[in-house]
Amino acid sequence: MPDQNRARPNTCNPADPPAGNLARALACATLPTMAPRFTLAQADAVSWLRSLPAASADLLIADPPYESLEKHRAIGTTTRLKHSKASSNDWFTIFPNARFPELFEAAYRVLKKNAHFYLFCDPETMFVAKPLGEAAGFKFWKPLIWDKRTIGMGYHYRARYETILFFEKGKRRLSDLGVPDIIEAPRVRGGFPTQKPVEVAEVLVGQSSAPGELVIDPFMGSGSFGVAAVGLGRNFAGADIAPKANEIAGKRLREAGGRDGRQPRRSPETWAIRGQTNTIGDGEAA
Repeated sequence: MPDQNRARPNTCNPADPPAGNLARALACATLPTMAPRFTLAQADAVSWLRSLPAASADLLIADPPYESLEKHRAIGTTTRLKHSKASSNDWFTIFPNARFPELFEAAYRVLKKNAHFYLFCDPETMFVAKPLGEAAGFKFWKPLIWDKRTIGMGYHYRARYETILFFEKGKRRLSDLGVPDIIEAPRVRGGFPTQKPVEVAEVLVGQSSAPGELVIDPFMGSGSFGVAAVGLGRNFAGADIAPKANEIAGKRLREAGGRDGRQPRRSPETWAIRGQTNTIGDGEAA
């Protein structure tokens, strides 16, 4: 299987023949002349999505702290999510299954007419989330698999993968139809709780958005999806209810080359993404 996570070249030779592979498409993409912008908010995920303008985002990626994680933690089939030497961060507030209908409703409203939504979850949560996403108006294509390459904790066939539910609003073509539905990348060790590898996020961002477009994440944690977005020339807006998450994500995004879009109070800024004007005021994200 091709390794879509291998390092991309820093330059693109115009003399090279056209290719349909995602790695070359990302390497040859024309990036904006100005560094991508990001805005972060400390807020509840659904409330934050509802605060954004309708049809304002080009791609939504979410990794909620789903309800079944608490069950695994309680019976000892995961330890990485506790306060420990391996992770200095406390366990976070669970997003209950009962809130998925409002999450999907808010996600559908904020996405543009032709856009994708990727939802990270475990197999148990997948059976809850899929029909609710369809009820909100999304087309469900299939679950993608993140193969972590090494097994985790557990009792019955120890887990080595995580599912990524692939939803679509309207119709948008993927950048590369040759990319497989299994994305291989090692899990992040010693990082923020449930931190996702940037390599996985790069595949999703590259497949479902273009340079200059807006990627959003309402459960951003340490900001891996945002790091992938700004690294590929996309703008990013994210939210997390935890102050520490906002602090870590902001640092990582600046290190990735993003420009902080926050402005002083009473001084909103107007900026354009691909012909659409958005206004960022205090407490808002475009």
